Amino acid sequence: MTMRILFPAAALALLAGTAQADFALTLLHTNDVHARLEPISKYDSDCPEEDNLAGACFGGTARLATAIAAARAEGGPTLLLDAGDQFQGTLFYSYYKGKAVAEMVNRLGYDAMAVGNHEFDDGPEGLADFAARVTMPLLMANADLSAEPLLRDAILKSTVIEVAGERIGVIGLTPQGNPDLASPGPDIVFTDPVGAAQAEADRLTAAGIDKIVLLSHSGHETDKRIAAETTGIDVIVGGHSHTLLSNTDAAAAGPYPTMLGQTAIVQAYAYGRYLGRIDLVFDDAGGLVSAGGDPILLDASVAEDAEIKARIAELAKPLEEIRQNVVAETTAPIDGDRGSCRAGECAMGNLVAEAMLDRVRSQGIQVAIQNGGGLRASIDEGPVTMGEVLTVLPFRNTLSTFHVSGATLRAALEHGLGLAEEGAGRFPQVAGLRFIWAPGAEPGQRLRKVEVKEGTDWEPLDPDKSYGLVSNNYVRNGGDGYTMFLDAREVYDFGPDLADVTAEYLARNTPYAPETDGRIAAE
Repeated sequence: MTMRILFPAAALALLAGTAQADFALTLLHTNDVHARLEPISKYDSDCPEEDNLAGACFGGTARLATAIAAARAEGGPTLLLDAGDQFQGTLFYSYYKGKAVAEMVNRLGYDAMAVGNHEFDDGPEGLADFAARVTMPLLMANADLSAEPLLRDAILKSTVIEVAGERIGVIGLTPQGNPDLASPGPDIVFTDPVGAAQAEADRLTAAGIDKIVLLSHSGHETDKRIAAETTGIDVIVGGHSHTLLSNTDAAAAGPYPTMLGQTAIVQAYAYGRYLGRIDLVFDDAGGLVSAGGDPILLDASVAEDAEIKARIAELAKPLEEIRQNVVAETTAPIDGDRGSCRAGECAMGNLVAEAMLDRVRSQGIQVAIQNGGGLRASIDEGPVTMGEVLTVLPFRNTLSTFHVSGATLRAALEHGLGLAEEGAGRFPQVAGLRFIWAPGAEPGQRLRKVEVKEGTDWEPLDPDKSYGLVSNNYVRNGGDGYTMFLDAREVYDFGPDLADVTAEYLARNTPYAPETDGRIAAE
C-alpha cells in the first residue's frame, strides 16, 4: 500500500538518524455498518446467495473478517476501530436487537467503538444491554451520563490501548442532536463535539499520551471543524455522514486521508462495503510523520470466512420466512439512495409517501410527509421481497395521522429543507403536496411555492386552513427536529407499521413502476 508523506522535512530528518524511534501503526476502521451481517447488493440492500456466488455482492461480516485477518497477519501493530451505528438496518437487528451485532463485533475483535445515534434506537436500555455483551469499550465524550444510571458506568469518554509497547488514546463522539435523531431518553445531556474532544484530548495529553485517535460519529463536515479547532488529535475516524474518502474512487468526497493541519481525517462509506485502512508513522515525540492508505473494497475478490458465514446462516434461519416472502414486482430499480432522498425528490420517497397517503386518504388526510433519513436502501428491479422492504424501512415506525394549520405545515417544510446541503435526514419526501425551493437561500427562507392537491386541482397552501397529515410516529413526535408537530390536533400515533403499509401498496400496484414527477423542484 502506497504511503503518502505528509511532512517530508520531518520524514527526511527521521530517515537521516532517528528512524529507529519511528512507530508504525495500522488503523483498520468501519462506520455505519447498520447490521449488514450478510453481503449487500450494489443498492446496499439484501444480496441473494446466488448473486453472492456469482460475484455480485459486497461486504458482509464473513468477508470483513477475512480482510481484517489478512491485515493482522502482516505482523505489524494494528487497531480495529468502529465509528458508530452498528445498530439498525436489517432483520438481524429487528429480530435480535443488539445481540447478533454484539456477537459479531466480539468475533472480529474490535478494540473500541464510538456510540452512534442509532445505538439509542431502543433507548438507554438497548445500549446498556449491548454494552454488557461486548468486549470492547464504548466511547462517548460529549455526553453527560450522570443522571442515566443504566449508562453512566457502561460508557467511557475515552480509553487508552497499549499496542507494541506504545499507548494510544482513543476518544469517542456521538451526534449532539441525538434527542432529535433517536431515543436517548430525557436524562442524557449531549454537548458540542469540539469542546468535548479538546477537553478529553487535553486530559490524555496531560497523562502522557501523545498519540490520539478520535472516533467521531459526527459527520464529515463536523469532523473538519473539529480538526480545524482542536489540538492534539492525530487522526479522526469519521462516521454518520456515510462519506467515502478515497484516492482511487472517482466518486469519493475527498482524498484519504483528508488532511487539515496535522490531523488526518478518514471515513469509509457505510454498510460494511469497505474496510478502511490507514497506515501511520509517528516520531518519538508522538508527532504524525506520515499517513497513507485507502478503503479496501470488500468485493468478490475477498473470500468469506467459512466459520462466520455458517454462524450468520444459523442466525438467519428464523428470518427466512419473513424475508423471502415476495410481495410485488417492480419494473425498474427504486432509488432510495441517501444522496438522492436527502437532497431532492427520490423514487423511494414517492413510493413511501404515496403508500402512507393511500392508506389514510379516506380519513380526510390530504398530505404525507416522510423524512428522507428514514429511507435506508434502494430496491432493485424484479421481485420485491418483504426482506427488501424491511431493509428500506427497518425502524418499525407506525403511521401517525394529525391536523395542523397551513402555517405549521409550511414551517415543517422549511425545517425539512434547512440542512439539505449537509445531507440531513429531515429532508421531506411528500405526497398530496408539491413545492419549489431554493437550495442556495438562507435556511428558513427556501420555500418559493407550495401547493396542496384538492381533488384533482392544485391549490396554494393556505396558512389559516387546517390540513390533515400523515407521517411516521417518529416525525410526528418531534424526530429529526419536527417539533412543530408536537402540538398537532386530532393525533393518532398508533397506525399500522410503515413497512407493512408500503408492502401492501406495492402488492396492490404490482408491477410497480417507480417514478419521479417533479413534485419537489429546485429553482
